[in-house]
Amino acid sequence: MERPRSRTDVLAEVGTRVKTDKSQTVDDLLPLKPALYLILLALTEGDRHGYGLKKEIISRTDGRVKLGAGTLYRSIRQLVDLGLIEESSQRPDPALDDERRRYFRLTRFGRQVALAETERLADLVRIAQSSRLAG
Repeated sequence: MERPRSRTDVLAEVGTRVKTDKSQTVDDLLPLKPALYLILLALTEGDRHGYGLKKEIISRTDGRVKLGAGTLYRSIRQLVDLGLIEESSQRPDPALDDERRRYFRLTRFGRQVALAETERLADLVRIAQSSRLAG
């Protein structure tokens, strides 16, 4: 099992210009749009299909975020194009699944981008807390 990467690890790797096929680096992709970030977070616990992602995001946000089909599938396509997620060949038992579903998983680069965005957001929260805006 791969150990969680620290911000220092990610930034060090960015310094060596980690690239996707599109020549994007972690820094090039930040900040992420909320929908993209939520999809990456939902995929940290395993492969999911589109509707499964939608349900997971609703669950994780206590119903505050409900991605419409257009936003969800456009975001999935964008994440695939950026090399942050990929279609998974792993499938559940066919008797328990609809064969038309496409499952997605995080790529190594996608995990790095999600971690870097998490650190970026945590830094913003720390700044807000130091200004007594947040508790």
